[in-house]
Amino acid sequence: MAIRVRRSSGNIFRDLGFSRQEAEHLKIRSDLMIRLTRLIEARRLTQAQAARLLGVTQPRISDLVRGKIDRFSVDSLIEMLGRAGARITILVRPGRRVA
Repeated sequence: MAIRVRRSSGNIFRDLGFSRQEAEHLKIRSDLMIRLTRLIEARRLTQAQAARLLGVTQPRISDLVRGKIDRFSVDSLIEMLGRAGARITILVRPGRRVA
């Protein structure tokens, strides 16, 4: 049986069939979640320590590291990054024209 390989759009959520708008929103949230998780790992924080630093509960950190994307908004993730002392830069680029 031959395996079909398809070139990625660059956004896994779009490739999975989400609308363009929802896929972009999910990608932004997942990128922020990955950054937060890496920050926690780099600082070798326990979930309890990370919760205190980020101003949330330990179960919230558990949701973060387990990738429960539906439980986080862009705003809450940016707020947590800010509390951790991360510098956040937002880059807006023109996208493809949508008919």
